[in-house]
Amino acid sequence: MTGAEIRQSFVDFFRARDHRIVPSARIVPESDPSLMFINAGMVPFKNVFLGVEKPLSPRVADAQKCLRISGKHNDLDDVGRDVYHQTFFEMLGNWSFGDYYKAEAIAGAWELLTKVWGLPKDKLYATVYETDAEAEALWSKITDISADRVLRFGAKDNFWEMGETGPCGPCSEIHVDRGPGTCDQPPGHVCGVNTECARYMEIWNLVFIQNDRAADGSLGDLPAKHVDTGMGLERVTALLQEVDGNYDCDLMRGLIGVAEDLSGTPYGGGMGADDVAFRVIADHARAVAVMIADGILPSNEGRGYVLRRLLRRAARQGRVLTLEDPFLGKVTDRAIEILGVAYPELVESGARIHSTVTGEEERFAETLEKGLGLLEDEVGKLESRGDATLAGDVAFKLYDTYGFPLDLTQDILREKGLAVDEAGFESSMEGQRARAREGARFSTSKGGGFSGVVSSFAGDGVDVLESRIVALAIDGDEKDEAREGEAVEVVTEQTPFYGESGGQVGDRGLIELSDGSLIEIEDTQKPRPDLIVHRGRVKSGAVRTGQAARLSIDTGHRGATRLNHSATHILHAALRNHLGDQVHQAGSLVTPDRLRFDFTHEARLTDEQITAIEAEVNQHVRANADVSADEMSYDDAIAAGALAFFGDKYGDRVRVLRMGDFSTELCGGTHVSRTGDIGLFKLRAESAVGAGVRRIEALTGEGALSLVRQKESELREIASLLRSSEEDVADRLGKLLASQKDLEKRLAETQAKLVSGASQDLLDGVRDVGGVKVLARRVDQIDAKVLRELSDKIRDKIQSGVVILGGTDGAKVLLIAAVTKDLTKKFNAGALIKEMAPLVGGGGGGRPDFAQAGGKDPSGLDAALERAFELLGS
Repeated sequence: MTGAEIRQSFVDFFRARDHRIVPSARIVPESDPSLMFINAGMVPFKNVFLGVEKPLSPRVADAQKCLRISGKHNDLDDVGRDVYHQTFFEMLGNWSFGDYYKAEAIAGAWELLTKVWGLPKDKLYATVYETDAEAEALWSKITDISADRVLRFGAKDNFWEMGETGPCGPCSEIHVDRGPGTCDQPPGHVCGVNTECARYMEIWNLVFIQNDRAADGSLGDLPAKHVDTGMGLERVTALLQEVDGNYDCDLMRGLIGVAEDLSGTPYGGGMGADDVAFRVIADHARAVAVMIADGILPSNEGRGYVLRRLLRRAARQGRVLTLEDPFLGKVTDRAIEILGVAYPELVESGARIHSTVTGEEERFAETLEKGLGLLEDEVGKLESRGDATLAGDVAFKLYDTYGFPLDLTQDILREKGLAVDEAGFESSMEGQRARAREGARFSTSKGGGFSGVVSSFAGDGVDVLESRIVALAIDGDEKDEAREGEAVEVVTEQTPFYGESGGQVGDRGLIELSDGSLIEIEDTQKPRPDLIVHRGRVKSGAVRTGQAARLSIDTGHRGATRLNHSATHILHAALRNHLGDQVHQAGSLVTPDRLRFDFTHEARLTDEQITAIEAEVNQHVRANADVSADEMSYDDAIAAGALAFFGDKYGDRVRVLRMGDFSTELCGGTHVSRTGDIGLFKLRAESAVGAGVRRIEALTGEGALSLVRQKESELREIASLLRSSEEDVADRLGKLLASQKDLEKRLAETQAKLVSGASQDLLDGVRDVGGVKVLARRVDQIDAKVLRELSDKIRDKIQSGVVILGGTDGAKVLLIAAVTKDLTKKFNAGALIKEMAPLVGGGGGGRPDFAQAGGKDPSGLDAALERAFELLGS
C-alpha cells in the first residue's frame, strides 16, 4: 500500500463506523494562543474536551497536519540525525466525544491493524496505565492478543494530560516488535517496550479522557468520557512498506529522489553528512510547503521566522550536496504533488509556495557563502587554539549580518564537534535590543514622549494657520525652550501640517513666532491619533512653550504629494477591476516625487495587464471626476462599501473619500479636488515584494512628464547609435541580434571542430591503470562548456575508462571527471572530484558518471591531475 492508500484506508475504516470525517485544521491553532503550531491531532478539539465547544459529531476522524518545532514538542535538532524524527508529520486520529469508550476504541484499533493492514499479531504489544485494570482486561477479552503482551507502565508512559490542570486520563499504546536487527542501543542493552530501543516502536496511542486534574493536583471524574487516538502516518507507512525508516517510505522518498537527481549524489540511508542533508531537505520541504499554504510568510519574528529558519537550514544542506543554484522550489513542488492528494490547499497555493521558497533561497544565497567563509575562518582559529566553543559575538554577527539563525550555526559546528557560547550570543542579542530601546527613547515623534499633550489637524484645505506652541523636545527630552541651531520637536494646539500616516509622508514648511524667531520644519509625524509632532531646527532666535505661532506648509511639497496620493486610490480601483476583487492594498508610500503601491496578487502582471491598468488610470484622470470627502461612523462607511486603506488607524468617526463612481475609500490623507488635477499617470515598474504581494511604482504630474521626456531622449540616442530612425529602432535591433546569433552559431561549430581534433590528439595520453584506461591531462585556455564537450568526446572514444581534464582561465581552475557507465560501480566521478578539488583551492561534486569542480589556485592543477592516477590505482 502507498502512504496515500494507507491514509485513505484509515479514513474509510472509521467512516464505515459512523465517524464524521473532518478536514485537517490549519497548522496555525485558531483557538489556542499558547501554541505556535498544531503539534498533535487533538489540538483542534481542545475546546471540546474543555467543555467550551460542542463537537460537530459524537464520532470524528481525520488526518491532521502537525508541526513539532516549538515549545515542549520540538524535534528540529534531531531531524536528519536519525531515520524517524520529523518536524512535519501527519497524525491519523479518531475521537469519541461522550460516545463509545475503551472497548470500542481497543476493538477498532486491533481490527484495523491486524485484519485490514495485516500486521502480525505475535509482533504486537499493548501497554496500559498501571492502575487501569479495565483496559488490561478488555485487551484480553475482546482481542486475541497474548496476555503476556499486555504490559502495565506508570504515568510517564501511560497517562496523558493536556496541561497542569484540566482533562486527562490513562492511555493504552500499541507497539510493534521489528526484530533484533533493528535495535539501535549499545551492546548489553536489554531490549523491550518503552526502553528507548528502536526495535520496539510505538505506532498508535489510545487516550481515555475520563479525569479532571484540579489545581491542587487531585483527580476528579469528568461528566462524560472521551476517546482521543493518534497515529503517525509516516511511521505506520514505513512499517507496512517494510522499509528501514520514515524517510524510506514513499511519502518521503520521492522528495529525496528530487534532491538526488539535482545533486547527482545517491542517498544511502546512513548517518553520513550527505544522508543527513537529504533527510533535512525532505523534511523541511514538506514543512515549509504546508506552512506557506496555511498563510505563513517568511519574516524575522514569530511563525514567519520559524519558516525562514527551516528554509535557510535546508538551503545550507544543499551546499553539503554541492547544490549551488536554488533547488528547494523543485523539492517543494514534489511535496505539493505528494501531499496535495489529501490537502488541496497546497495545490491551490502551489505557485505561491514555489515563488516564496525560491525567492527566499535566492536572497539567502547572497549572504550564505560570505557567512560560511567567516565561519570557516573562525573554526580554523578555534582549532589552532585547541578551543571547542565559538564566541557568542561571532555567532551573533553571523545572525545579524549574514542571516544565520543560531541553530544553523550550531548545526554546522556540531558536525565538527564544536559548540556555540549561547550565553554570549544572548548577551549580544540583548545589547542590540537595548540599543534599539535607547534609540526609540530619543524619538518623541514615534510616541516615546509628550504624554498627555494633544493636537489636531486643521484639514486638507488649510495652508497657513495661527496657533500656539504647547510642547517642545530636544533629543527626546521635553524642554521649555530651544535655541538657534538646535534640532527640536514641536507640538502646537492645531496645525495645517499633515502628519505621516497611511503611507503619505509628513509635510514640510515653516513655523514663525511672534518675536520673529523661525523654525524650519523638515518632517511631520503622527505617533498617536491625537498627536502631531513637527520635527525641524531653530533657524533664528529662541522658541518657548506658550508662544503664539504662525504655521505655513510648503505648498509645492503638499501639492505634488496630493497628486500621487490620489493616484493610489485610482490605481487601487483599476487593479481590482482588471485582476479581481481579491486584490487589496498591502502597503504604500506617497511622496512628492513618486508613489509606491503594494497589493495582494499571486502572479507577475503581464505586459498587457500593465498597459490596460495604466490606460484605465489615465482614463479616470482625463474624466476629471469630482473628489469629495465626508465624515461618518466607521460602521456606516463600511456598510456603504468603503475600503479601508492599509496602515491607517481608524476611530469611531472616519473620513470617506469618493472619486467619481469608481472609488470609495477610508482615508485621512490630502487629495486633489478633481482627478484631472493629476495630469498624467505613468507606471514605472512592477515587481514582487514577497509571496503573494506585488508592487507598482509610478509617477504623476510633472514627474510623469519628465519620465516620458527621458524615455524619448533615450530612444533618440539608441536610434543614433543604430543609425536608424526612431520608428525603425526595433527592426534594426532585431536584425543586429539575428546577425549576432548567426556569428555565435558559427563560433560554436568552429569550437566543435576544435574539440573533435583535440580529443584525437589527447587520446595519445591514455594510460593503463590496473587494466583501466585513464586519461588525466591539462587543457588550458578553454572555457567550461568546451571542456565538458571535450570530456564527453574522449569518454565516447575510449568506450571504457576514466577521463580527467583540468584547465585554467586566468586565476580560475576547472576540473572535470567523466567515468564510462560500465565503471561507475568501481569509480565514482563525484568522489574523485571531491578528493582533487582541494589541491586547486576549490570544491565540487556531481554524479557517479560525471562531476566537476572549480578552484582558485592554478599552481595546484598538475598535482591534482597526478592525484587522479593515485586515486584510481589504489
